[in-house]
Amino acid sequence: MFGFARKLWSDPEPAASHVPRGVRVYAVGDIHGRLDLLDQMLAQIGRDAASGADLVKYLVFLGDYVDRGPDSAMVIERLSGAPLPGFGAIHLRGNHEAAMLDFIGKPEAGADWLEYGGRATLASYGVPAPAGDAPPEQVAEARQRFAAALPAHHRSFLAGLRSSIAIGDYLFVHAGIRPGLPLHRQRDEDLLWIRREFLTSHLDHGKVVVHGHTIAEQPEVRFNRIGIDTGAYASNRLTALVLEGGERRFLCTV
Repeated sequence: MFGFARKLWSDPEPAASHVPRGVRVYAVGDIHGRLDLLDQMLAQIGRDAASGADLVKYLVFLGDYVDRGPDSAMVIERLSGAPLPGFGAIHLRGNHEAAMLDFIGKPEAGADWLEYGGRATLASYGVPAPAGDAPPEQVAEARQRFAAALPAHHRSFLAGLRSSIAIGDYLFVHAGIRPGLPLHRQRDEDLLWIRREFLTSHLDHGKVVVHGHTIAEQPEVRFNRIGIDTGAYASNRLTALVLEGGERRFLCTV
C-alpha cells in the first residue's frame, strides 16, 4: 500500500503543473468490471472530499470500465447514474468500451473483443459467451442477444463517452497521445490504444497527460505523464490521482 500523499517522482519536474484555483480533481484508473473496488474507491473519495467542502470537485474516469472482472454491467449501471453528491463527473472512453460497441456494430471486427475480456462482460449481462472455437453463427447469436440485453441507458452512456478532457495543465485520456502531434490533432485511435511511442517519449506534450491503459504495480509519474492503471481486476488495487492547485497525491483500494 502506498501512502495517500506519497509523491512518486521518476523524472525532474521542469515546471509546476496546476489545476485551476478552487478545483479538486479525482482521476480514477481502469476499473475492468470490479464493482467492489469502484464502490470502495467512491467511498474513499467521498471521505477525502470532506476536507474540500468549498471546492469545485470533479471525478474523471479514464475508461476501461468493462471486461475481465465479473461485474461490467453493474459498473456501467453505477457510472451512468448520478455522481457523488457535490461532484461533477467526466467519463472517458477506453479501448475496451470501443471494442464492446464494435462487437455489436461491426461484426467484421468485433469478434476479437471476446478474446481479451468480452466473455466476462457478456456473462455480466446474462448472455452465454461462445467458446473460442465457436462457429460464426454462434458468435452472431451472442451478438444479437447482447444487443438486446444492453439497456438503453447503458448504450446511451457508452455512446456519450469522451475521448479526452483538459483541466488546467493536465490532459486526461485513456491510453496516451501521439508524441509530437499537436493536442488538437490527436486521433482517437491513439488516445485509446497507444503504448510504446507514448510511454517512452521524453517530449514535453504541452500538458501533463494523465492516463490508464498500461498496467504498472504503482502509479508511474514522469515529467510529461502520470499513469494510474494498477491492474485493479487482478491486483485489487484501483488507484485515483488527486489534483488540487499544484499538489498531487493518490488514493488506492489496498
